[in-house]
Amino acid sequence: MQSTRSFKDRLFLVIKGLAMGAANKVPGVSGGVVAFVAGFYEEFIYSLQRVNKKAFKLLFKGRFKSFFRYINGKFLSLLFLGMIISYFSVSKILDYLIVHYELYVWSTFFGMILGSIYYISKEFKEWNKNTILALTLGAIAGVSISFLDPATENDNLFFVFFCGIISVSGMTLPGFSGSFILIILGNYVLLLVDSVNALFDTIYDIISGNFEFIHNEVRIRLLKVLTVFTVGSVAGLVTFSHILNYILKHYKNITLATIMGFIIGSLGVVWPWKETIYKTDSDGSFVLHSAGKKIIINYQRFLPELNSETYIAIVYIAFGILIVLGLEWYGDKTRKNKI
Repeated sequence: MQSTRSFKDRLFLVIKGLAMGAANKVPGVSGGVVAFVAGFYEEFIYSLQRVNKKAFKLLFKGRFKSFFRYINGKFLSLLFLGMIISYFSVSKILDYLIVHYELYVWSTFFGMILGSIYYISKEFKEWNKNTILALTLGAIAGVSISFLDPATENDNLFFVFFCGIISVSGMTLPGFSGSFILIILGNYVLLLVDSVNALFDTIYDIISGNFEFIHNEVRIRLLKVLTVFTVGSVAGLVTFSHILNYILKHYKNITLATIMGFIIGSLGVVWPWKETIYKTDSDGSFVLHSAGKKIIINYQRFLPELNSETYIAIVYIAFGILIVLGLEWYGDKTRKNKI
């Protein structure tokens, strides 16, 4: 797989990583949808499940080139490079756009989800009693999650490890947003804001030669939380990929129908017309997290009025659909070139 990629393919793989990274960060949006529609989902799952006992044997024996080839290393490294770049660039731009153009950003994502449903349903031909049931159950699960009340924050390390496992579901399972699930579990701010900020502060302190943070109990606690969360995420990524690779191989049609159901269910989360509900304290004032921003706990959805803002939002929905159709066109072209 690796040797046949042109420079253009590798560049586009980094760009796909950028898109996956940005999508994974937004509550309600799944990076797995990007992988699915762009035509590299199965290769992504296949590559991740190669991180197994044989891979670690190659690594511990010092056979690094064999290890890299075995896990489809060029593919994974380019994809994860894009995700890392995204975290420090595209996702920051996305944060700005959500603050200033929230309706239009959500409209674009809504259009992308609609386009994804069209793309998958067009490709899927195996409709029967079992696949229709799988689609229905997947949709019910997706909608149910969007209406759950969030739990309270919990920094118990076993629970944090569990959150790490669950949070990567958005990368491996299209339609399941890891960020939104962390909101429901009550740990979005702790794991994706406070602990990450603590890491940045610690890196800055180390570079500055300031090691006072080792006496800061709050900082040390957050660093422990981030470490356990990261280990849980890696464990989840590898575990989910093995499970998904198995069921894709043995129950492909039912799996694809269930994934389509998840994606349909996620439309409730990314519905553009909604009021954001923020966490407040006893006197009604907003609670801020360590980055000084209000804490999202859920959304209240409503039907839009027919005005100019709504019409512009509909244009952005169409734009989101066109983005997916563009990804579909490129994915089909890439697959034909490999044949």
